[in-house]
Amino acid sequence: MTLTLHRALDQKGPILTKAVVRAADKLNLSGAVAASALGLSEASFSRMRQDAFILTPDSKPYELGAHLVRLYRALDAIVGGDDRAAAVWMHSPNSALGARPVDLITTIRGLFDVIAYLDARRARL
Repeated sequence: MTLTLHRALDQKGPILTKAVVRAADKLNLSGAVAASALGLSEASFSRMRQDAFILTPDSKPYELGAHLVRLYRALDAIVGGDDRAAAVWMHSPNSALGARPVDLITTIRGLFDVIAYLDARRARL
């Protein structure tokens, strides 16, 4: 591999880690909820916020982090960039999902159900 490719691969973890922390903050997720969504301890997520823990590519938390960012981006597109509206939506009961999205994302199935719901909502024209 070339040096440039190695550098690009080395940056994947830190870039996604920052994106996950930013998405969690914008969605007003507690450390416990964000950690659970990623399959990490709350202490590990706290270290992520302090740049002391980096998600590593090819790990389960990295994959789940990518999906959490995907959820944020889908919701952001629906609410037109209004982070407050996105956070309110995450913490409000949703009759179609049968629960508050914030409660669902702590499991893999719940995370994927919320993403599928948002993708379906975005697809409407």
